[in-house]
Parts: sequence; C-alpha cells; structure tokens
Amino acid sequence: MTNTRKLGRFSVNPIGLGCMSLSQAYGPQPDEATSERLLHRALDLGCDFLDTAAIYGEGHNETLVGRTLKARRQEFTLASKCGFRITPDNPRLVDGSPANIAATLDASLQRLGLDHIDLYYLHRPDPRTPIEDSVGALARAMEAGKIGAIGLSEVSTDQLRRAHATHPITALQTEYSLWTRNPEIAVLDACRDLGVTFVAFSPVARGFLAGAFERPKEMGKDDIRFSMPRFQGEDFVRNQTLYDPYKAIANEVGCTPAQLSLAWLLHRDLDLVTIPGTHRIDHLEENMAANDVRLSEAQRTALDALVNERTVAGSRYNPAQQATVTTEEFT
Repeated sequence: MTNTRKLGRFSVNPIGLGCMSLSQAYGPQPDEATSERLLHRALDLGCDFLDTAAIYGEGHNETLVGRTLKARRQEFTLASKCGFRITPDNPRLVDGSPANIAATLDASLQRLGLDHIDLYYLHRPDPRTPIEDSVGALARAMEAGKIGAIGLSEVSTDQLRRAHATHPITALQTEYSLWTRNPEIAVLDACRDLGVTFVAFSPVARGFLAGAFERPKEMGKDDIRFSMPRFQGEDFVRNQTLYDPYKAIANEVGCTPAQLSLAWLLHRDLDLVTIPGTHRIDHLEENMAANDVRLSEAQRTALDALVNERTVAGSRYNPAQQATVTTEEFT
C-alpha cells in the first residue's frame, strides 16, 4: 500500500485521525492530558492528516488540537469544518449562509491559534442556502488567505458537481465502510471524474467492526450510537450475527478486526483517505498499522459478500439526523 495519497496539493498518510471523539460522541471523553498524549503519538506514528470541526465539543476540539500541537504545526495537514450554528433551540442548526461561514471560520482560527486552515469543509449542506452561495463564501476565504482548500461533507452527487462548477473542490467527506456503502451509488465515481479526494469517516462502522460490541456493552445517552437504528433492538441483534464470521476473516488475514476494516477501504479505492477516530493510544497504534495489511482478492470478495448494504440491518441515522444529509441512500 502506498505510504501517501494526494489530497489536493497535499500528500498525506492514507490513514489520518478523526479528532471528534476527544471531545464528544462516544461516551465519556478522556482527560486533557490523555488527549494531548494521543495527538502527539499520532504525529510520532506518521499520522499527518488531522480532522476537527467547529461543532465538536462546541469548540473544545479545535482549542485542544491548536493548543496541543502548536509547536508541531508543520508536521500535519489540518482540516476543520463549518456549517452549523448553536441556537437556544437547536445546538446543531445547519446554517451554510455566507455570514455564518465567515463568522465560524474566524472563531475557528481564534480557537486553533492560527491564521490559516489547510482544508475547510462545509460540514452539512444547508437546504435554505444554495450550495453555490456556501462555496462562494469559502472561495472568498481562500482569496483572503484564511483557508487553503475547500471540502464538502455529506452532500449528494448533484451538489458536489454544482459546487465544483463554482470553485474546485479538494475533498468530499462522508461515512464509508463495509457496512455503509452509500458512496458506491454515485459519489465515488463523481469524485474520480472531478479529481476530488474522497475522505471516509467512521471506517470501522462506529466501532462495530473494531470489536467494540464483541462483549455486551451498555451505551449511555452521551453516546451517539444510542440513537442510531443499527445499534438498536432487532436490527442490532441481526447485525451482531455478522461479527463472528467477520472476525474469522481477520484471523485468517492475521490482523485485528479494526485493521481488516481499514485495509478493506484502502484496497477498495487506491485514492481515498480515511480518518478513524479514537481516544485510546493502543487503538491509534492498531489503526496506523493497518497500512501494512494485505488482502487477497478472495478475502476481499468474502468481506464484500458478508457485510454490505443487503446484510446490514437498519439505517445509519435516525430521521432527525438523516434530515441534515443529502447523500444518496440505500436505506
């Protein structure tokens, strides 16, 4: 497997780091010292693409990354995101208006302690704001020297093409793994056509394909999986039947389940980049070692047949979450 992949004008390790779980989402967050050690360890391992967002921890994540890695800024490509606004009635109001993009970017730069972000995404498409207007605001931020490249997250193929016609898009980010195949409908092909790098988040199926649920586990309401259909009721029971045969393939390959999921992605598309998230250093080290895993054609075929959009039960988001994305959906 190649040691670097292209992300616009940047070259990065194909396995980056999604930083969200250091501030929210998957149960209790680590203390600051643990998070700082993990970020430094990531750079030490050659993980040179870090992904954060203004909404993660309501700004905490950007502050953490900026403060911790200030002295090592030249060692990594930094991505962040805009497109949400916190209101008294809604902590995650989608707002891709030019005014909100500009305000969010300035606040992000202040929290990060920087005057420039390498890659800046529109976190979600705003149904009230034409994608051309949102991208136009990001293009003006590029002209002002505040960002180096424009990305989109959770958009449809049509929105990607319209956005790219407004200004070249460097990256498109959405969920992609063995058990979330939605990008295969059309988005991956559109990225290839346009020269846009696809960035896969949740590549180990929000921990499911890493063995997080190999033993019974209680999820608290501070865990976003608590509200996701695939982790609930009969759907979850059905999905659990996939894990043992999946783990058997990992044993055959000679890697961990998490490494198998990452290796499948890296073999599936030789241009994409992936950003697994974790707040544990042992998991970080495990993920980075997936670069060395090799899969035979027979093993890839077995994985495709075992875990796919027909065998996984339940949709990836609940209706409220789904309303904020416009990617093509199998379910």
